Amino acid sequence: MENKTRRMCFNINGLMGGLIATFLLLGVLVYLTIWAIKVQQANATQEYKLVDEGNIQMISTDNRKHRVLVK
Repeated sequence: MENKTRRMCFNINGLMGGLIATFLLLGVLVYLTIWAIKVQQANATQEYKLVDEGNIQMISTDNRKHRVLVK
């Protein structure tokens, strides 16, 4: 019996699918890296000042009120 299914190495499930997945993952990696660098640069230019350092608790959700953005 003759095998009528086409088996190509460049179909979407073979080599080409692997290359597409690789380039897609590399694209996501590049995008996230550039985004992280931009976020870091934006936060590095902001300067904060601590207010009332004596009342800062070690474990508290209200510690953000002791930090003030300096403009």
